[in-house]
Amino acid sequence: MSTIDLTAGNFQETVLDNEIVFVDFWASWCGPCRNFAPIYEAAAEKHGDLVFGSVNTEEEQQLASAARVTSIPTLMAFKKGQLVFSQAGALPANALEQVVAAVRDFDVEAAAQQSDG
Repeated sequence: MSTIDLTAGNFQETVLDNEIVFVDFWASWCGPCRNFAPIYEAAAEKHGDLVFGSVNTEEEQQLASAARVTSIPTLMAFKKGQLVFSQAGALPANALEQVVAAVRDFDVEAAAQQSDG
């Protein structure tokens, strides 16, 4: 599955309605963003069971601000509606694969119980 464009209108619904959602915050003028785009697209194709979304920070400035994005590219991952990963900077393909694996393995419920306890 290829990446989907996320906007203020569909961001929350996408994050809440899917088990795992990766979000790439980017801009067309950003060199590292352009370098990361094919790596991100390839991961989206490889992991068709996951949602890979992209937010154009130029068009969605309020959304980027609400997500507290201060540097681009920024990659975020949500699992069961919870933010479980956020990092600025372009990742090489092998590092992105490690993040995908870690998010798949992450136990949101156990983490929530630990933080409550």
